[in-house]
Amino acid sequence: MTAWLDHFLFGLYPYICLAVFFIGSWIRFDRDQYTWKSDSSQLLRRGSLRWGSNLFHIGVLFLFFGHTVGMLTPHFMYEAFISAGDKQLMAIVSGGIAGLLAFIGVSLLLHRRLTDARIRATSKTSDILLLWLLWVQLALGLATLPLSAQHLDGSVMMQLAGWAQSIVTFQSNAVGLLAGVSWVFKLHMALGMTVFLIFPFTRLVHVWSGFGTLAYIARPYQLVRARRLNVPTGQNQPR
Repeated sequence: MTAWLDHFLFGLYPYICLAVFFIGSWIRFDRDQYTWKSDSSQLLRRGSLRWGSNLFHIGVLFLFFGHTVGMLTPHFMYEAFISAGDKQLMAIVSGGIAGLLAFIGVSLLLHRRLTDARIRATSKTSDILLLWLLWVQLALGLATLPLSAQHLDGSVMMQLAGWAQSIVTFQSNAVGLLAGVSWVFKLHMALGMTVFLIFPFTRLVHVWSGFGTLAYIARPYQLVRARRLNVPTGQNQPR
């Protein structure tokens, strides 16, 4: 049973989540562009939104790019100037700080959405479930830090990175690379993949719009000219 579950969660589930992530996002953008937004509740009440939102976004963005680079960069590309153990220690320290910031931020956002009557009344069920999911995911991420600190030789990091690289390169040995990895890491990974699975059906789709901001900044200036009105002779001209 455990072997079958591992094969499904870490051999098949990643591809299901990624397929739904990309195809679902494309379909939603193509068919329901009016729902493509973050549904901000800032107009209802700012309160702790600024602190919660800023801490969460700063922490999560660092974690996302840190995980992406750290997990998908082959060992031979950095072994000449940093060891696997040193890389894991750097990931523990930087990831711990970013994870703590994101956890505090999502806790503030969740408390605000649950305790403010006006915001609670306008919240969708998916909004609350998403915040709970992110809260648990960040808590699990922080829970992996003590376990990682017990393996400063980089062995655990190498296993997880090997699994991620095998998945994106469609290797058949991905599941076997996780042998002996703690259930805390596995639960954290499975929940992280679930975030990609539900991504197209939640307000998370506004993340895609963030990439469009770069193109917006680099776009050429728009030329706006006043339109002249053709007023018949003898009538009063507009002042």
